Amino acid sequence: MSDHQHRPTRQCPTCSGDLHLTGLACADCGTEIRGRFTRCHFCTLTDDQLELLHVFLAARGNAKELERHLNVSYPTARARLDDLLTTIGVTPTTPSRPSRREVLDAVSRGELTTEDALSELSTDRH
Repeated sequence: MSDHQHRPTRQCPTCSGDLHLTGLACADCGTEIRGRFTRCHFCTLTDDQLELLHVFLAARGNAKELERHLNVSYPTARARLDDLLTTIGVTPTTPSRPSRREVLDAVSRGELTTEDALSELSTDRH
């Protein structure tokens, strides 16, 4: 038996329905337990999503660090984080639009690039 572990899939390969965890086994003695178990939200994350989560937590939620590590813009980093949240079953909330002052303060703190700030400020503010 190989030591390689596979991550469980969330969807049935036949009908695309949700799959449920129904078995656990001891690698040492072979004992098996059958039943219906709660799914681990993090077990189905891709390697990229796990790395994103690791970096996000290590940076204590600092978007600038996330951007730097991923080498992407703030909107791209935020989109990837939203994708990760959706994968683990969390519906990302739509934050209220920041005020001009908040956008400028984020630039001065280094949390938002000038390009992203210009994009944010130039969108319809109604």
